[in-house]
Amino acid sequence: MLKIRLKRTGRKSKPFYRIVLMENLSRRDGKSIAEIGYYDPLTKIINFDNIKLHKYLNHGAYPTNTVRHLIYKMLENQSSTY
Repeated sequence: MLKIRLKRTGRKSKPFYRIVLMENLSRRDGKSIAEIGYYDPLTKIINFDNIKLHKYLNHGAYPTNTVRHLIYKMLENQSSTY
């Protein structure tokens, strides 16, 4: 089963996450199938490629709870800026 989840990069005490498509049994920092976006928790920046996100969600990929929460936060920020 494919999942959209976070892959940690960055240094110690300076986390940076890539939002990627992976098999659900692979390791957190293992090989990913596709990169969909990134999340920087220190500066609170969330960025998704909306086309890739919708493509993989429509093809049956499941987001983890954390990624689902990030998607909702990004959509709330987009709707409040217009």
